Amino acid sequence: MSAAYAIPRRVEGAPFDVVVDRVRAALAAEGFGVLTVIDVQDTLKQKIDVDVDPYVILGACNPQLAQRGLDVEPDLGVLLPCNVVVRQHGDHVHVAAMEPNAALAIAGNDDLIPLAAEAHERLTRAMEAL
Repeated sequence: MSAAYAIPRRVEGAPFDVVVDRVRAALAAEGFGVLTVIDVQDTLKQKIDVDVDPYVILGACNPQLAQRGLDVEPDLGVLLPCNVVVRQHGDHVHVAAMEPNAALAIAGNDDLIPLAAEAHERLTRAMEAL
C-alpha cells in the first residue's frame, strides 16, 4: 500500500484492537492526541446495512503544530486534524497516516513547508513505532 497522500504501515500478528491502541500510543509519543474516532464499519452497518472489515479513522492533532499552521493560514483547519486510518484486511492490519507534505501543499504557502516537514517526521516515527 503506497500513495502520495499517505504514510502507510502494515502490521502483522496483532489483533485490530491492539493495533488501534498501539497507534494511539505512538501518536501520543509524538505529541498527537486523538480528537475524533470514526468507526466506519459500524457507521456503514447502521446507515446502509453493509458489512465491512473493521475500519476506523482517528482524527489526530498536535496542538503546537496546529497552532503554528493556523497562525500562517487561518483557514488551514479545513485540512485538520491529521487523519489516521486503521483497517483490517485479511490477516493484516493496515495503518495509514495523512502525508502532511501533500496535504499542506494544497495551501500553496511556502511558509508551511517547515511545518509540513516536522509533521511528516513525527507521523513517520509514529508509523515506524508500530
